[in-house]
Amino acid sequence: MKAPLSKSAVFAALPPVWPGDLKPLIRQFPTEHQGHKLVILDDDPTGTQTVHDLPVLTTWDREALCAEFGQPGPCFYILTNSRSLIAEEAKALNQEIAANLCFAAGERSFTVVSRSDSTLRGHFPLETDVLTEELGPFDGTLIIPYFEAGGRYTIGDVHYVAEGDRLTPASETPFAKDAVFGYENSNLCQWVEEKTQGRVKAEDVASISLETIRTGGPAAVCAQLLGLTKGSTCIVNAAALSDMDVFALGLLQAEKAGRRYLIRAAAQIVSARLGLETRSLLNEEDVNAHQTNGGLILVGSYVPKTTEQLSHLLVHTNIDRIELPVTALLDETQRGEVITDALTKIHDAIRASRDIVVFTSRTLITGDDSASNLSIGNCVSAALVTIVKELEVCPRYLIAKGGITSSDIATKGLGIKRGIVTGQLLPGVPVWRTGGETRFPGIAYIIFPGNVGTSTALTDSVNHLSK
Repeated sequence: MKAPLSKSAVFAALPPVWPGDLKPLIRQFPTEHQGHKLVILDDDPTGTQTVHDLPVLTTWDREALCAEFGQPGPCFYILTNSRSLIAEEAKALNQEIAANLCFAAGERSFTVVSRSDSTLRGHFPLETDVLTEELGPFDGTLIIPYFEAGGRYTIGDVHYVAEGDRLTPASETPFAKDAVFGYENSNLCQWVEEKTQGRVKAEDVASISLETIRTGGPAAVCAQLLGLTKGSTCIVNAAALSDMDVFALGLLQAEKAGRRYLIRAAAQIVSARLGLETRSLLNEEDVNAHQTNGGLILVGSYVPKTTEQLSHLLVHTNIDRIELPVTALLDETQRGEVITDALTKIHDAIRASRDIVVFTSRTLITGDDSASNLSIGNCVSAALVTIVKELEVCPRYLIAKGGITSSDIATKGLGIKRGIVTGQLLPGVPVWRTGGETRFPGIAYIIFPGNVGTSTALTDSVNHLSK
């Protein structure tokens, strides 16, 4: 294992960023196709963490997609939650969505972003293979895992996770040990070869370097995109928000020249592609809507970052708390009693204007293979969904911690079919406003990724919302 690098030293050695603000040019960029849409297939709800005032669909039938293509906005998300599915189910889901998108779009054009985790977990290359088969051919598949708020940087084709001033190669972090989506390579060219099981060789993977982005600007990016071998895979390096803006403008220029690309990326590319200005973080009044009830925090994620944040919350606040033993949730004879007891305490706290956190026990329980591991995660998530479905009183706000947890609560617990991303509570922590079809219309639903934020981030969020 290599020692972490100094982020400040690595960044100081890089070329200076491209000068000037390109966002106005991106927003004004002419399109040959009126009504062109950017469609993001989000494999868990955390992909909305860089945008605001955009719709999220949790259903993808033809009627819903036809209606959305008829809306004036430039972009919409489809929450697939495919990261919680086994491979066969994820394949069928992407096939269904692709077919319905083609039907709904008609003659209108659209660009697809297959949004996944900034720490490289998810169904790759399965999802991009399916989308290429159904929607292609594409001139290239672009791999872009950069995500500023999470400290995810790609430099020299190596993907890093930052913690303070430390830059650690992604393969040497706990994320790479994921029981379902683990990997061994931080160099993304080698990661592509690993994940494709050698079908795509590392030496055949193209790369847009930081030197190209920062010294050549959008024109150089466009030229390299135009020069890609048709159907190839290309890594996009980025270490600053402006790098994404340069790349986005170069991408738009290449698309105007007639090229089509499939994008496999973390959350950052969407705001760059739309030229969205950075918006201030939401304040307590934006989120709480002046209600007096207590807030509810549900923690299902088991990644070390979440456990660290939960521990800080429990130590540094007097928040009401309930621990749900995972072994009991997996036992059909015990699950019902555990959930009933939890609901009694939750109702008491919310009615008394006290915030309460409900969390699953922190010992990770694994199965014999990836399918059984997903099954365990889904069973735990189902218990949290049941809690939301059986709530008798509306909380002031609802925080869901973790990808599977937040998706299941959104669709199965709250019944969201179309929500609006209003902004972020903290960097990388999106807030949705629920629609009239939901169990609690108008509530602020806060999606807190398991792998985002410092050790104090959950505590900071609860304190912020309690002012």
